[in-house]
Amino acid sequence: MTPEINVLYVDDEQQNLNSFKAAFRTRYKVFTALSVPVALEILEREEIHVLISDQRMPEISGVEFFKITKERYPHIPRVLLTGYTDIEVLAEAVNQGDIYRYITKPWDDLELHNSVLNAYDHYKANKDLQEKISELEKANAGLNRFVYSLSHELRAPIASATGILDLVKMEGRIGDSGGYWKLMDACIQKLDYYVSQTVQFYKTARFKVVQEQIHFETLVRSLIDLYRTSNDTKDITFEIAVDEAQHFYGDLFRVEIVIANLLSNAIKCQRPEEPHKKINIRIDTSVEEARILIADNGIGMEAEEATKIFDPFFKGAQPGSLGLGLFILREALEKMNGIVTVNSQRGVGSTFEVVIPNTPEQKD
Repeated sequence: MTPEINVLYVDDEQQNLNSFKAAFRTRYKVFTALSVPVALEILEREEIHVLISDQRMPEISGVEFFKITKERYPHIPRVLLTGYTDIEVLAEAVNQGDIYRYITKPWDDLELHNSVLNAYDHYKANKDLQEKISELEKANAGLNRFVYSLSHELRAPIASATGILDLVKMEGRIGDSGGYWKLMDACIQKLDYYVSQTVQFYKTARFKVVQEQIHFETLVRSLIDLYRTSNDTKDITFEIAVDEAQHFYGDLFRVEIVIANLLSNAIKCQRPEEPHKKINIRIDTSVEEARILIADNGIGMEAEEATKIFDPFFKGAQPGSLGLGLFILREALEKMNGIVTVNSQRGVGSTFEVVIPNTPEQKD
């Protein structure tokens, strides 16, 4: 079944309007207008799918009329009928998107009919696209609200529960109740980790890259101080060597994500039986790049496993992990055009090397 196509034809000659209506009234719903003001009134009250106009009109040319309708109704395809050749005007109108197609007069019925059908398909495609964009905007707004709830509303009760457990620890009662306090502490820490990883993944994927000067020494030591509050790091020695002879400019938000996830991974992959747990951190900056090496003497991994660790939800030797940390790291590096490589050996440890370009336009 042929869809009903609403076509508006504007021409200052009534004979042309009558001829058009007689030729196409059984194929489309035809609207006609002898002047631009009448045409604009029809456009206001009717859903027009294809707009056709003569070029030579006394009040205004067809191209000038189309410029007006393009601003008000940008998604309606416009077909120009012209009885004379004005290549410069037509070329400018086509290049600026003012017209979808032009046809010389007297028109050929088949050519004009095919042009209307093609223009209608163009209209439908644009309309479908706008509807998809609207759906995506709604979904995006919903996702924003969801992440806001995660980062604020859900974080608040987690913080309250953590505060209560801190009081229990201060009073030395964490071992009471048959170990239930410890179990609750572990569950809350895991929930907090899952929430933070989800929010971090969202921000990494969506936030724009912002360049600024980065002080690696300060950044690394602040992250280590943060990790030092956890019992997981009490037996780990951190060895830090930072050479910042050259100022480095990059995306601080994502650089912090990269280093934080590498440190977190190195801490979690320590071997319980290792008496001298250590993590080595080496950072060097140059005119071209920052080179970051983080090595541990932890559990390490096989070569096959090393190829999968950057995949989403791959847990490897960390069954309690969400499996997003190194995936988020790789996503952050891609935004900065950085790369990461890993060299690991089971039972010996792992070394991660990250290279991030120094942003040239931001340097002194």
